[in-house]
Amino acid sequence: HRARHSEGQGRMSRLLANLIIAGGSMLVKAASQAYQKALVNAQRSGVAQEAAKGTAASMFAKKTMSIEEARMILGIDAGATLEEAMARYQKMFEANEKASFYLQSKIHRAKERLEQEFGVESPEDGAAGGDEEGGGGDGDGSAGGSKANH
Repeated sequence: HRARHSEGQGRMSRLLANLIIAGGSMLVKAASQAYQKALVNAQRSGVAQEAAKGTAASMFAKKTMSIEEARMILGIDAGATLEEAMARYQKMFEANEKASFYLQSKIHRAKERLEQEFGVESPEDGAAGGDEEGGGGDGDGSAGGSKANH
């Protein structure tokens, strides 16, 4: 009686294994067909041609921040000097050092935009004399020095 019971369990196990394998292969086949159909639809709708032209890629192109947005991010008014803007940048950048990389990057982009507005080349542009134009070394010299002191 036990032999029949274990033989029945063996058959059930094999049947279950076969069902799982068959179901898995059907799932893979269906996913493959759906992907192929999506590619065909994309080609018909012209998405592939637009991407080839670079139109779709232009959505991800570098966008320049407006001067108004840069001032708003740093919390300065239109009459602020470059030194005031850099002091505000330094304070906000350090305040967000452990809080939010996103905010830090927005603050950094705002600083870059203000430097551009004031005609100061940022260190990333390869400027050798950024400190002289920035007045008092608030440009590229203080950012590295203050991080070393933390």
